[in-house]
Amino acid sequence: MTLFSVNINKVALIRNSRGANYPDLLKTARDCENFGAQGITVHPRPDQRHVKYDDIPALKEVVTTEFNIEGYPSEAFLSLVIANKPHQCTLVPDLPDALTSDDGWDTIQHQDFLKKTVQRLHDHGIRVSLFIDPIEDRLYAAKELGADRIEFYTGPYADQYHQDRDTAIAPFAKAAKYANSIDLGINAGHDLNLDNLKFFKANIPNLLEVSIGHAVFCDALYLGLKNTIQLYLRELE
Repeated sequence: MTLFSVNINKVALIRNSRGANYPDLLKTARDCENFGAQGITVHPRPDQRHVKYDDIPALKEVVTTEFNIEGYPSEAFLSLVIANKPHQCTLVPDLPDALTSDDGWDTIQHQDFLKKTVQRLHDHGIRVSLFIDPIEDRLYAAKELGADRIEFYTGPYADQYHQDRDTAIAPFAKAAKYANSIDLGINAGHDLNLDNLKFFKANIPNLLEVSIGHAVFCDALYLGLKNTIQLYLRELE
């Protein structure tokens, strides 16, 4: 079974644009769960344009499914995560001014830094996933430094899907088989949507979780949030 985690950053972005609590981020998180989401993901960024640091304790109180906090492991971010103890922390290599996550970790170059960070999170009982490209030696390094899971950066797959989906999925399918062989859990996220999700899931053995935000709320503008979540769950069946 592949769990479906909804990233609610875009809801926070809309709320922040008007300076009031509308839409209500906590209500949205609860509603997503009530509509079938099996997890809530947030990515608090240094510029606070999305989910803010002070949203995290309140979300921790209301989220009843898996709570996943993702972000670059700065000292401020790690302190926030450790204080709120989500089920999972997904580490991404974003620069502070990044528009969105658009590259995976070089787990070889940053192995020492990541190993210390993973151990620090493990000391507080937090599962750790690393945002990564489908490259075998980087997967091996992720396992060696102690990561529980990796999250495939699926932007390149989504970009190529409509031109040649078999070519688009090939590196991810190969990397997934390797990850399975070294007992490294597999998550995925970025630009997955109702067009490309089912094919991705069908070709990635033991895909544990997908985290999707932007596409969910784009679809919800036309289809409604409850219906959209049900459609994504259907694609993952």
